[in-house]
Amino acid sequence: MVLNRLEKYWLTAVAVALGAYTAALIAGALVFGIHLPSPVGRIDPQKLDSTAFAQPGIHNIGGNRYEAYILAKMWAYDAGPDAGPVGAPPTLRFPVGSEVTFYVTSKDVIHGFYIEEHSLSLEVVPGQIARGTINFNRPGTFHIICHEFCGAGHQIMYGQIVIE
Repeated sequence: MVLNRLEKYWLTAVAVALGAYTAALIAGALVFGIHLPSPVGRIDPQKLDSTAFAQPGIHNIGGNRYEAYILAKMWAYDAGPDAGPVGAPPTLRFPVGSEVTFYVTSKDVIHGFYIEEHSLSLEVVPGQIARGTINFNRPGTFHIICHEFCGAGHQIMYGQIVIE
């Protein structure tokens, strides 16, 4: 089989691009520890009263480490009584330098959980528990945003994290 000179250039360029892409994936996974979030557990969304999500909230687990259990539902995040009045967008407060592990699940439909200016973006599916950990190393106010369209009130589903 005879290949045209331009075909050889094209095949070489494609092979180099695929090699670079593969190298970037491997480096991201092995060197930088980048991986896709996966559900850490499954629950029945109709029986949340018998789980940790029955009373969502923030738990100090020692040192400067926290666990936040958050329940997403149409069209709000429920982060417990310490996050503000019921029905209002939650405000979570943590000290600078804290490490927070978020456990998020949905009661009804697929929602999103994205913290601006940080690398946490979770898809919140009914029946699955999504988990993500962030180190908050600088003070500021960061918004929690639902990035999955979840219905007519999607635009009012937000919250904020205040690092003091």
